[in-house]
Amino acid sequence: MAKRVAVIDIGSNSVRLVVYEKTSRFAFHLLNESKSRVRLSEHAYQNGGNLQDLPMQRTIDALKDFLTIAASYKTRKTLCVATSALRDAPNKKEFLQRVKKELKLNIKVIDGKREAYLGGVACANLLPSQKDAITIDIGGGSTELALIDDKNVTDTLSLNLGTVRLKELFFDEQKEEEATHYIDEKLEVLSNEKASTIIGIGGTFRAISSAILKNKKYPLNKLHAFSYTRKELDTFIEAVLKADNSELTQLGIGSDRFDIIKPGCLILQRVLKKLSIEKVITSGVGVREGVFLSDLLRNSKDKFPVHYNTSVRYILDRHVDELSFSNQVNSIAKKIFDLTREHLKIDVSYRKDLATAAKLYSCGNSIHFFSKNKHSYYLLQSALEYGFTHSQITLIATLCRYAKKKMPSEAHIQKYAELLPDVKTLNVLSYIISLSISLLVHRPKNIDFKLEFSEGLLKIDSKEPLRLSKEAVSKLESLEKLKVQF
Repeated sequence: MAKRVAVIDIGSNSVRLVVYEKTSRFAFHLLNESKSRVRLSEHAYQNGGNLQDLPMQRTIDALKDFLTIAASYKTRKTLCVATSALRDAPNKKEFLQRVKKELKLNIKVIDGKREAYLGGVACANLLPSQKDAITIDIGGGSTELALIDDKNVTDTLSLNLGTVRLKELFFDEQKEEEATHYIDEKLEVLSNEKASTIIGIGGTFRAISSAILKNKKYPLNKLHAFSYTRKELDTFIEAVLKADNSELTQLGIGSDRFDIIKPGCLILQRVLKKLSIEKVITSGVGVREGVFLSDLLRNSKDKFPVHYNTSVRYILDRHVDELSFSNQVNSIAKKIFDLTREHLKIDVSYRKDLATAAKLYSCGNSIHFFSKNKHSYYLLQSALEYGFTHSQITLIATLCRYAKKKMPSEAHIQKYAELLPDVKTLNVLSYIISLSISLLVHRPKNIDFKLEFSEGLLKIDSKEPLRLSKEAVSKLESLEKLKVQF
């Protein structure tokens, strides 16, 4: 696969471009994301689905700009897909031929089930693992759903329910009641489906989640993997459906979505009534990431290897120079955790997060040595993007921020209280990573000491004097139930 790849997603409402760069076999990061609200399907549903001249020209102009952007990054491959607006259009060949002739761009028109699958693949690979979940992508012309169990996409569905479609067929004529009946009729196919978690993909869902995030003064400014309750979603949808434009602004809805947010919310409301949803998760990824992943992972059944995390690998590739030391800190932290966990009464589920923090602790050193903890903290909050919950991201970043320093401050704990574990657990994990780094402060080629633990005493056994390690450990803010002896 090419090192830099551009993906263009032509939807009914917007055209989007992403440019990704690989840093190793399965690791990548985003170089560019661009969007143009072209409304390709504008007035199409009132004209037998035929694309109109002005929207087609807007879209071609946007595609031309996107290709210029891709060329500026020297991309070696461009993948372009189109969804509902084009697959529904009787005159789609006219548009496809114009694009090929004017821009030398080949567009692949994908069917609804493929669109649903691509969104499902993106969520299955780039969100924390979920059982009995259903993805929903409410687009301008259609709504796609995919059932996910762990990392597997088990079924897909595409319905002719979209925000622009409903706007033009019903809402412009003030026929909201007829729209509800139309939606419910389409959703009869969901009657036997069971899912406890709904994963929202696409612009409509992101607009809703973004507003909820801001209104509840959420401590982490990250939309991908933002999770909240069914009740919160129901309440917000009700408010949107009753709001005028002024009230929509107060709710946090942008003016560019005033005309399509209510059709989108009505679709979502009716879907929720059909399913026993308890948990809501926001996805920052969708069809275009699915297109990229299906190309990247084409020889591994559209899945990353077991226990592989692309964000962790990207940070290691780009920001951790001393991988040997990183692995040593990781190894010692896990060893101390395993030896002391039962004595300190720490849940085993925190082992993975501690190990990740230990491995990535030094990533901020790539920016500035003397403030590496601060830079590691900010880098991990932002770049630890895929496969982690917000609680995991916050904990990992916090452990790196306070490594080899005092325990996490009261102000920090209060700010992130809803995302962090209890203070006792947090302090134990913080101490373990600080202790691990301190024991390796002399940076041995190979670990030159052994660890033994009994009745609250951790013994460090070595043939070496470990003078620097002893000094570093003596400076740590200690734990009451754990003593260290050299």
